[in-house]
Amino acid sequence: MAIVTGKSHSVPTTAKRTARWQRALNSAVRDPGELLRRLHLPSDYLAPARRAARLFPLFAPLSFVRRMEVGNPHDPLLRQVLPLELELHPTEGDQVDPLDEAAAARSPGLLQKYTGRALLITTGACAIHCRYCFRRHFPYNDGPRSLDQWQPALQILRSDPSIEEVLLSGGDPLTLVDSQLDALIGAIAEIGHVRRLRIHTRLPIVVPERVTERLLASLNTTRLTSIVVVHVNHPAEIDSQVSAALRSLLEDGVTVLNQSVLLRGVNDSLDALIGLSRGLINLGVVPYYLHQLDRVSGAAHFEVSVTRGRQLVRAMRAQLPGYAVPRYVAEKPDGDCKELIA
Repeated sequence: MAIVTGKSHSVPTTAKRTARWQRALNSAVRDPGELLRRLHLPSDYLAPARRAARLFPLFAPLSFVRRMEVGNPHDPLLRQVLPLELELHPTEGDQVDPLDEAAAARSPGLLQKYTGRALLITTGACAIHCRYCFRRHFPYNDGPRSLDQWQPALQILRSDPSIEEVLLSGGDPLTLVDSQLDALIGAIAEIGHVRRLRIHTRLPIVVPERVTERLLASLNTTRLTSIVVVHVNHPAEIDSQVSAALRSLLEDGVTVLNQSVLLRGVNDSLDALIGLSRGLINLGVVPYYLHQLDRVSGAAHFEVSVTRGRQLVRAMRAQLPGYAVPRYVAEKPDGDCKELIA
């Protein structure tokens, strides 16, 4: 059984027929030219997009692309995935590893920064390549590739009774096929002092077909309390299929939280942030975090000032109930928790 790592552009399968969600990932847009053609955008964007994509490839599932506004080069969903010339110009303060995750590594694939929680980098395969990704330069190929190779990390978890929550991250852990995911969850569930499983994923948003009966069963049959943290930045990402997928998780008793990143040209307006929070709360999803951008190399053009961020959050509090306003936070490389900004 292989657990795939690396920035894969295909999803593994052990079955003769691939699942709908796997086919959706395998048919994702990878070529900037195709993306521009589908959206009827000027060819002026093509050459710089291809240059930037050589450093960090374009990868966008068609279901996400179809939510973009045709003919609008400033569409907030397009902006999250279209490679730009700006990515090629270094900016002071940018870093390849902005959160110093290398220092948090306890073994290959296992990171621990915070008390009581540990994080497994399950795979380098993503549901979508977000241009602002703080792990866009992460050395995924150095991580475990099979359950056997996960044993050193699992042994550390077994030997540390202070760890009561394990996070699955990546890449995107839901790009693992069900048998791989079940094997890893099962191994974690055998560790008696671990009580909670948290899965950080973009897949229910960009490919909602991933929320299958089999996945729901996997989350319900484990003795661990299951928490799914999705990643939505703009209300236009939530269409009827996404809504149905999120409701399926919630109706099966899974706690669903959302985290967003404050991004220039995407959601740095009051209308966008309020629309997003209302859309989430109406579904029963908790707006959990609004992150200040991690200054990863190639993403500085997305940065919104902290002053502007605070203004937006204060304005949200004036129009929304408290539970609908996310915590505005920044993550520091040497912090023992996320820093609350507002």
